Amino acid sequence: MQNKVLIANRGEIAIRIIRALKELGIGQVAVYSKADADSLHVKLADEAICIGEAPSADSYLNMTNLISAAISTGCNAIHPGYGFLAENEKFAEMVEKCNIKFIGPSSEVIHQLGNKIEAKRLAREAGIPVVEGSDGVVENLETAIKVAKRVTYPILIKARNGGGGKGISIIKNENELIKMFELTRQEAKANFGDSGVYIEKYIENPHHIEVQIIADSFGNIVHLGERDCSVQRRNQKVIEESPSPYVDDELRAKLGDAAVRLAKSVGYENAGTVEFLVDKDKKFYFIEMNTRIQVEHPVTEMVTGIDIVKEQIRVAYNSGLSFSQKDVVISGHSIECRLNAEDPYNNFRPSPGVVKNLVVPGGPGVRVDTHIYNNYMVPPYYDSMLAKLIVHAPTRKEAIRKMRVALEQFLIDGIMTNIEILYLIMHNTHFVRGIYDTNFVSEFLESIKDKFNE
Repeated sequence: MQNKVLIANRGEIAIRIIRALKELGIGQVAVYSKADADSLHVKLADEAICIGEAPSADSYLNMTNLISAAISTGCNAIHPGYGFLAENEKFAEMVEKCNIKFIGPSSEVIHQLGNKIEAKRLAREAGIPVVEGSDGVVENLETAIKVAKRVTYPILIKARNGGGGKGISIIKNENELIKMFELTRQEAKANFGDSGVYIEKYIENPHHIEVQIIADSFGNIVHLGERDCSVQRRNQKVIEESPSPYVDDELRAKLGDAAVRLAKSVGYENAGTVEFLVDKDKKFYFIEMNTRIQVEHPVTEMVTGIDIVKEQIRVAYNSGLSFSQKDVVISGHSIECRLNAEDPYNNFRPSPGVVKNLVVPGGPGVRVDTHIYNNYMVPPYYDSMLAKLIVHAPTRKEAIRKMRVALEQFLIDGIMTNIEILYLIMHNTHFVRGIYDTNFVSEFLESIKDKFNE
């Protein structure tokens, strides 16, 4: 049977997958909601099929519609991208039962690692340090108070099946715990269909470091170095870079070894990312594993020269990895900025609307992953990310300079964006010197708040 892949996603990641499939000579089927009928991924794929109304629940989260679309168009694999159903074990299991290949790990592995409590247990068993916290789900406020007293404040309340920065609350004292415990459970239920939460010690001023791994069905597991994702706003990543300016060679080796060890312990297959917090003493702690392609995968591709999405697809079709660990060489430095449709002058409120006068930067070492075009209507229903701007240069200093120029030349009219904020960060002394942690953005925004009140 001729290989054909249904892309169960939208936006820039759908286009990224289409590009990889075309280069591999594999047929592609795009799916779209009625709100996305004019989206670029629909125009670029070999085939496209509508899967429902604008709300995600009626389209991109509708498992039955997605699988029906795959069967009706003759697809033998589904690539979930990131977000939506990418880490949904039920969806992966339904795909498997229909004898369609899920381009990602098995539903069983997603179940093990998608449950953050179970993932921490597996990490401990693999000899990987984890953050101190509750032994499992915290069912009620009384138990939460007892755990908090043992762990000591500040603490985090986190959704058991969370991700994307949602379902997390930072708690500094018992009064805040009383106020936020039930609210966090409700947020977890609303976002992930599961109100289960757990508690862990909040490590102050940490670095958020993640390691990209990829594994085939023959037992080969390789890591592709680390990414620094510490530039975050409200637990959502804004800028990522590789390699991390905070990680030295000794720590890099330890992180890579820990990531591979965890993946091996569960028989992992396909691409995945193991996430760690690193404290001021350069001690690291496992926090979670993302069982999918990451938004920020391009920075790793730029410094390794490895097409991670192509490798995902090859692995899914039972090919071995095209490289080994000794073949992975980190060359130069890469930075990625996420360009969002949001209004920085109005508490970063989403800014849907029609894109006008779009000018995209280019040149050596500049990459733009996007789905927008002139007169494209940014819908109000989905994530606000418009594009990912990625640069690569021989050194970090040169990469920052290249990013500054690229941001200057990236023009989007008709809607509000965060381009100015990103540009200012690229000139911030602490960022330029590589002296930043997960609190950087909040402190940076506080330092320029007068500009927003002009």
